[in-house]
Amino acid sequence: MNKEGYSVRKYERPAKRYCQILEITDNPTLISRYRECHSKEHHWKEIRDGIRSVGILEMELYIYENKVFMIVDTEKDFEWDKAMAKLATLPRQTEWEAFVAELQGCDPSATSDQKWQLMERMFYLYDV
Repeated sequence: MNKEGYSVRKYERPAKRYCQILEITDNPTLISRYRECHSKEHHWKEIRDGIRSVGILEMELYIYENKVFMIVDTEKDFEWDKAMAKLATLPRQTEWEAFVAELQGCDPSATSDQKWQLMERMFYLYDV
């Protein structure tokens, strides 16, 4: 647990944020494997490249027990449905989704957009 906090990337142009959640299989072995396949040492480069190629500026995953929270920062004109449709067609994306589906407890043929649930922001400290 990091009680020091995490650095936040700043953008020189307007950006927006999406938040998603996924409840994965509650099994310590599978959770450990899920963490490992998302590590710097074991991630799939093609997946990172594909995420960037659809216009995602930054993506972060946070985990608590078997709940995974994703933060996605994009440019202001980003179109979610269009980008997710494109992402699903990129090299190795289908293979990746099937691979992590076993660890997530999801249908292996489901796309990322079908598994992850978009969250609604209900509070913003600096809302004016």
